Amino acid sequence: MALKPVPTAPFHSVQYALRVLETVSRHGGGVTDVQIARETGLPVAHLSSLLLMLRREGYVEQVADGAYVIGDSLVLLGSGLTRREALEAKLQETLTELRDSVGAAVYISRYIDGEVKITQFADGPRTPKVNEWVDFRSAAHASAVGKCLLTQLDQNGRRDHLARHKIARLTSRTITNERILFSKLDSQPATVPVLDLQEYAVGTVCAAVPLTAGSAVGCLALSLPIEHAHRLRAAADTLNRRAAPVVLSLAI
Repeated sequence: MALKPVPTAPFHSVQYALRVLETVSRHGGGVTDVQIARETGLPVAHLSSLLLMLRREGYVEQVADGAYVIGDSLVLLGSGLTRREALEAKLQETLTELRDSVGAAVYISRYIDGEVKITQFADGPRTPKVNEWVDFRSAAHASAVGKCLLTQLDQNGRRDHLARHKIARLTSRTITNERILFSKLDSQPATVPVLDLQEYAVGTVCAAVPLTAGSAVGCLALSLPIEHAHRLRAAADTLNRRAAPVVLSLAI
Protein backbone atom coordinates (compact mmCIF):
# COMPACT_ATOMS: atom_id res chain seq x y z
CA MET A 1 0.00 0.00 0.00
CA ALA A 2 1.49 3.35 -1.05
CA LEU A 3 1.81 5.96 1.68
CA LYS A 4 1.51 9.70 1.36
CA PRO A 5 4.87 11.43 1.95
CA VAL A 6 3.44 13.68 4.66
CA PRO A 7 5.12 14.26 8.04
CA THR A 8 3.05 13.16 11.02
CA ALA A 9 4.15 15.65 13.65
CA PRO A 10 4.43 15.79 16.62
CA PHE A 11 5.70 12.21 16.59
CA HIS A 12 9.02 13.25 15.04
CA SER A 13 10.11 13.65 18.69
CA VAL A 14 10.11 9.85 18.87
CA GLN A 15 13.09 9.87 16.51
CA TYR A 16 14.96 11.92 19.10
CA ALA A 17 13.91 9.50 21.83
CA LEU A 18 15.32 6.60 19.81
CA ARG A 19 18.65 8.41 19.48
CA VAL A 20 18.67 8.90 23.25
CA LEU A 21 17.98 5.20 23.85
CA GLU A 22 20.76 4.23 21.45
CA THR A 23 23.16 6.44 23.39
CA VAL A 24 22.11 5.07 26.78
CA SER A 25 22.40 1.50 25.46
CA ARG A 26 25.99 2.13 24.34
CA HIS A 27 26.99 3.16 27.86
CA GLY A 28 26.40 0.07 30.00
CA GLY A 29 27.72 1.77 33.13
CA GLY A 30 25.45 4.79 32.78
CA VAL A 31 25.64 8.12 31.00
CA THR A 32 24.86 11.68 32.11
CA ASP A 33 22.39 13.98 30.41
CA VAL A 34 25.29 16.24 29.41
CA GLN A 35 26.98 13.35 27.61
CA ILE A 36 23.69 12.29 26.00
CA ALA A 37 23.20 15.84 24.75
CA ARG A 38 26.74 15.89 23.36
CA GLU A 39 26.36 12.59 21.51
CA THR A 40 22.83 13.20 20.17
CA GLY A 41 23.18 16.91 19.45
CA LEU A 42 20.00 17.65 21.38
CA PRO A 43 19.81 20.75 23.61
CA VAL A 44 19.75 19.85 27.31
CA ALA A 45 16.47 21.77 27.74
CA HIS A 46 14.75 19.63 25.10
CA LEU A 47 16.44 16.50 26.35
CA SER A 48 15.07 16.80 29.87
CA SER A 49 11.45 16.40 28.73
CA LEU A 50 12.40 13.35 26.67
CA LEU A 51 14.25 11.77 29.58
CA LEU A 52 11.27 12.44 31.84
CA MET A 53 8.96 10.60 29.40
CA LEU A 54 11.45 7.73 29.00
CA ARG A 55 11.77 7.37 32.78
CA ARG A 56 7.99 7.44 33.25
CA GLU A 57 7.57 4.71 30.64
CA GLY A 58 10.37 2.60 32.11
CA TYR A 59 12.72 2.78 29.11
CA VAL A 60 15.52 4.34 31.18
CA GLU A 61 16.33 4.56 34.87
CA GLN A 62 18.35 7.13 36.77
CA VAL A 63 20.88 5.68 39.19
CA ALA A 64 22.30 7.15 42.38
CA ASP A 65 24.95 9.34 40.71
CA GLY A 66 22.38 10.84 38.32
CA ALA A 67 23.48 8.83 35.29
CA TYR A 68 20.97 7.08 33.05
CA VAL A 69 20.88 3.33 32.32
CA ILE A 70 18.46 1.22 30.29
CA GLY A 71 15.19 0.38 32.06
CA ASP A 72 13.04 -2.72 32.36
CA SER A 73 10.73 -1.77 29.48
CA LEU A 74 13.60 -1.59 27.03
CA VAL A 75 15.03 -4.87 28.29
CA LEU A 76 11.66 -6.62 27.88
CA LEU A 77 11.07 -5.28 24.38
CA GLY A 78 14.40 -6.69 23.28
CA SER A 79 13.88 -10.11 24.81
CA GLY A 80 13.83 -12.34 21.73
CA LEU A 81 10.92 -14.77 21.48
CA THR A 82 8.94 -12.95 24.19
CA ARG A 83 9.13 -9.59 22.41
CA ARG A 84 5.55 -9.74 21.07
CA GLU A 85 4.13 -10.56 24.48
CA ALA A 86 6.27 -7.87 26.11
CA LEU A 87 5.19 -5.30 23.53
CA GLU A 88 1.51 -6.11 23.94
CA ALA A 89 1.82 -5.92 27.74
CA LYS A 90 3.67 -2.60 27.54
CA LEU A 91 1.13 -1.13 25.14
CA GLN A 92 -1.76 -2.35 27.30
CA GLU A 93 -0.20 -0.72 30.35
CA THR A 94 0.23 2.53 28.43
CA LEU A 95 -3.34 2.38 27.12
CA THR A 96 -4.73 1.80 30.62
CA GLU A 97 -2.83 4.81 31.95
CA LEU A 98 -4.02 6.89 28.99
CA ARG A 99 -7.62 5.75 29.55
CA ASP A 100 -7.46 6.99 33.13
CA SER A 101 -5.74 10.22 32.05
CA VAL A 102 -8.30 11.21 29.40
CA GLY A 103 -11.33 9.59 31.05
CA ALA A 104 -12.30 7.73 27.90
CA ALA A 105 -11.96 4.34 26.24
CA VAL A 106 -8.81 4.28 24.08
CA TYR A 107 -7.84 2.12 21.13
CA ILE A 108 -4.89 1.21 18.91
CA SER A 109 -5.90 0.54 15.33
CA ARG A 110 -3.74 -0.67 12.42
CA TYR A 111 -4.33 -0.92 8.69
CA ILE A 112 -3.33 -4.53 8.01
CA ASP A 113 -3.70 -6.29 4.66
CA GLY A 114 -6.09 -3.61 3.46
CA GLU A 115 -8.37 -3.74 6.48
CA VAL A 116 -9.07 -1.58 9.53
CA LYS A 117 -8.32 -3.58 12.68
CA ILE A 118 -8.53 -2.63 16.35
CA THR A 119 -5.52 -4.42 17.78
CA GLN A 120 -5.75 -3.32 21.43
CA PHE A 121 -8.03 -1.21 23.60
CA ALA A 122 -8.59 -0.19 27.20
CA ASP A 123 -12.06 0.51 28.57
CA GLY A 124 -13.79 0.30 31.92
CA PRO A 125 -17.14 0.63 33.73
CA ARG A 126 -16.95 4.43 33.59
CA THR A 127 -15.23 4.53 30.19
CA PRO A 128 -17.22 2.12 27.98
CA LYS A 129 -15.92 1.30 24.51
CA VAL A 130 -17.97 2.26 21.48
CA ASN A 131 -20.75 -0.11 20.46
CA GLU A 132 -19.46 -1.61 17.19
CA TRP A 133 -22.87 -1.77 15.59
CA VAL A 134 -21.30 -1.75 12.11
CA ASP A 135 -18.02 -3.61 11.51
CA PHE A 136 -15.17 -1.07 11.66
CA ARG A 137 -13.77 -2.62 8.49
CA SER A 138 -16.84 -1.31 6.63
CA ALA A 139 -16.98 2.08 8.35
CA ALA A 140 -13.62 3.71 7.60
CA HIS A 141 -15.41 6.63 5.89
CA ALA A 142 -17.35 7.44 9.07
CA SER A 143 -15.26 6.57 12.13
CA ALA A 144 -12.40 8.66 13.53
CA VAL A 145 -10.23 5.54 13.45
CA GLY A 146 -11.02 4.83 9.80
CA LYS A 147 -10.63 8.41 8.61
CA CYS A 148 -7.31 8.75 10.45
CA LEU A 149 -6.03 5.61 8.71
CA LEU A 150 -7.33 6.77 5.33
CA THR A 151 -5.46 10.09 5.68
CA GLN A 152 -2.24 8.06 5.71
CA LEU A 153 -3.02 6.33 2.39
CA ASP A 154 -2.60 7.82 -1.06
CA GLN A 155 -5.54 8.33 -3.43
CA ASN A 156 -5.17 4.87 -4.98
CA GLY A 157 -5.05 3.26 -1.54
CA ARG A 158 -8.21 5.06 -0.47
CA ARG A 159 -10.06 4.18 -3.66
CA ASP A 160 -9.00 0.56 -3.32
CA HIS A 161 -10.39 0.47 0.21
CA LEU A 162 -13.69 2.11 -0.72
CA ALA A 163 -14.06 -0.15 -3.74
CA ARG A 164 -14.11 -3.08 -1.31
CA HIS A 165 -16.12 -1.31 1.40
CA LYS A 166 -18.79 0.87 -0.18
CA ILE A 167 -19.65 4.16 1.47
CA ALA A 168 -22.92 3.86 3.38
CA ARG A 169 -24.95 6.35 5.40
CA LEU A 170 -24.66 5.24 9.02
CA THR A 171 -26.14 8.39 10.59
CA SER A 172 -27.48 11.70 9.30
CA ARG A 173 -23.95 13.12 9.75
CA THR A 174 -22.10 10.50 7.70
CA ILE A 175 -20.28 11.81 4.61
CA THR A 176 -21.41 9.67 1.69
CA ASN A 177 -19.82 11.62 -1.19
CA GLU A 178 -16.34 10.27 -2.03
CA ARG A 179 -15.12 13.60 -3.44
CA ILE A 180 -16.12 15.50 -0.30
CA LEU A 181 -14.64 12.78 1.91
CA PHE A 182 -11.29 12.87 0.09
CA SER A 183 -11.26 16.67 0.21
CA LYS A 184 -11.71 16.61 3.98
CA LEU A 185 -9.02 13.95 4.36
CA ASP A 186 -6.59 16.01 2.26
CA SER A 187 -7.25 19.14 4.30
CA GLN A 188 -6.79 17.38 7.65
CA PRO A 189 -3.77 18.98 9.41
CA ALA A 190 -1.19 16.35 10.43
CA THR A 191 -0.98 17.75 13.97
CA VAL A 192 -4.74 17.96 14.61
CA PRO A 193 -6.76 14.94 15.82
CA VAL A 194 -9.34 13.53 13.38
CA LEU A 195 -12.84 13.81 14.84
CA ASP A 196 -16.02 11.76 14.46
CA LEU A 197 -19.01 13.76 15.68
CA GLN A 198 -21.76 11.11 15.58
CA GLU A 199 -20.80 10.11 12.03
CA TYR A 200 -20.35 6.44 12.92
CA ALA A 201 -22.92 6.07 15.69
CA VAL A 202 -25.58 8.31 17.17
CA GLY A 203 -24.69 9.05 20.77
CA THR A 204 -20.89 8.67 20.37
CA VAL A 205 -18.05 11.09 19.55
CA CYS A 206 -14.48 10.01 18.82
CA ALA A 207 -11.02 11.36 18.06
CA ALA A 208 -7.92 9.74 16.54
CA VAL A 209 -4.27 10.67 15.95
CA PRO A 210 -1.85 8.89 13.58
CA LEU A 211 0.76 6.43 14.79
CA THR A 212 3.67 6.00 12.40
CA ALA A 213 6.36 3.41 13.02
CA GLY A 214 8.31 2.63 9.89
CA SER A 215 5.94 1.90 6.98
CA ALA A 216 3.07 0.80 9.23
CA VAL A 217 -0.23 2.71 9.14
CA GLY A 218 -1.91 3.06 12.50
CA CYS A 219 -3.70 5.37 14.90
CA LEU A 220 -4.50 5.96 18.54
CA ALA A 221 -8.13 6.83 19.27
CA LEU A 222 -10.66 7.52 22.02
CA SER A 223 -14.44 7.48 22.27
CA LEU A 224 -16.90 9.30 24.52
CA PRO A 225 -20.67 9.11 24.95
CA ILE A 226 -22.42 12.20 23.58
CA GLU A 227 -23.17 13.51 27.09
CA HIS A 228 -19.40 14.00 27.48
CA ALA A 229 -18.91 15.64 24.09
CA HIS A 230 -17.84 18.86 25.80
CA ARG A 231 -14.67 17.01 26.91
CA LEU A 232 -13.76 15.71 23.45
CA ARG A 233 -11.34 18.39 22.30
CA ALA A 234 -9.45 18.52 25.60
CA ALA A 235 -9.29 14.72 25.67
CA ALA A 236 -8.11 14.66 22.05
CA ASP A 237 -5.35 17.15 22.85
CA THR A 238 -4.20 14.95 25.73
CA LEU A 239 -4.33 11.93 23.43
CA ASN A 240 -2.12 13.79 20.96
CA ARG A 241 0.42 14.76 23.61
CA ARG A 242 0.53 11.29 25.17
CA ALA A 243 0.83 9.33 21.92
CA ALA A 244 4.65 9.42 21.84
CA PRO A 245 5.16 6.43 24.22
CA VAL A 246 2.86 4.31 22.05
CA VAL A 247 4.78 5.23 18.88
CA LEU A 248 8.04 4.59 20.67
CA SER A 249 6.98 1.08 21.72
CA LEU A 250 5.96 0.29 18.15
CA ALA A 251 9.21 1.69 16.75
CA ILE A 252 11.63 -0.19 19.02
